[in-house]
Amino acid sequence: MALVAVVTGASRGLGLETCRQLAARGVHVVLTARTQEAVQTGLAALGAPAAGRGGAEGHVLDVADDASVAAFFDWLERGRGRADILVNNAGRTYGGWAAGLAGTDAATIAAALDNNALGAWRMIRCVLPAMNAAGYGRIVNVSSGMGQLSDMNGGAIAYRISKTALNAVTRVAHAEAGRNVKVNSVCPGWVRTAMSGPSATRSVEEGAAGIVWAAMLPDDGPSGGFFRDGRPIPW
Repeated sequence: MALVAVVTGASRGLGLETCRQLAARGVHVVLTARTQEAVQTGLAALGAPAAGRGGAEGHVLDVADDASVAAFFDWLERGRGRADILVNNAGRTYGGWAAGLAGTDAATIAAALDNNALGAWRMIRCVLPAMNAAGYGRIVNVSSGMGQLSDMNGGAIAYRISKTALNAVTRVAHAEAGRNVKVNSVCPGWVRTAMSGPSATRSVEEGAAGIVWAAMLPDDGPSGGFFRDGRPIPW
């Protein structure tokens, strides 16, 4: 039976490429996005996986909306019945890359936290009990070096704070993870996506490879860490 992976924010960029690479490894992927149009666009871009690969389907999911998350898991339980892998990729910038303390209001920071950090928390609290009961699970929180306290700088205040909070979600979820359930944060690096722009130094394929590494960890793999390209980095 193929593993089932749920990937949030997967209609384009890193999320879409993560779906592609997981399907190529025989994982059945559930591609999610905030609108049905985006879901269909993502599935069309993904294409029909080749014979013997995992396959794909899609569903609407807004990780910042409690009702949407609940409806998604109701649908998943009726269909696939489980998620073996959860990739919390959904994330956005808020207030712009140059926004500093004086130029960022509390509402902007709250919105970033709600989507980028609490979105992952909403998803994890739904999947972790079942993963613990099954004795298997892989949870990957797609974070950023911009959330590292060890290298924290100014600018993009709301985004930075939200990614630091996402790393905290990783640690508390790891503390509650059961046997053979791995919870990790991954920094994909500066990737050429719609969010980062064409000047970024890494391809989407390179960025997604580190995410897929964490999603496919063996039973003796690490948990509770922060990684880039499969190597630990400071919090």
